[in-house]
Amino acid sequence: MNANLILLQAGPQQNGSFTFILLGAMVLVMYLFMIRPQAKKAKQAKQFQEGMQKGDKIVTIAGIHGTVNKINEDGTLMLETSPGSYLKIEKSAISLEWTQNINKGLPAEKK
Repeated sequence: MNANLILLQAGPQQNGSFTFILLGAMVLVMYLFMIRPQAKKAKQAKQFQEGMQKGDKIVTIAGIHGTVNKINEDGTLMLETSPGSYLKIEKSAISLEWTQNINKGLPAEKK
C-alpha cells in the first residue's frame, strides 16, 4: 500500500511541470498570432496619421473616402469628400490611405 501512495504522489509533480510548460506555450502563441500583429498594425496607422499631408487620399474608420484639404494644429483635419463639401474629423479617425485600399484587392495586371 505504501508503494501505491508513493506512485500517486510522484505523478502530479511531473504533470504540474508539463501543465506549466503548456500554459507558457499557449501564451507565446497568443502573443505571436494576436497581440503582436495588432500592435504592429496600430503602429503603422499612427505613423501614417502623423505623416499625412494636404492632398492625401484617405479612408476613415467609418468608411468615408476623401482628400485631406487642411491639417489643423488641434488634431483635426478638413476632409474634402466631394468638390466643395468638407468634413472636420479627428486624425485618429483615419484608417488608411485610399490608394492602398484600392490596390489591395486588384490582380497584379490591373495595378
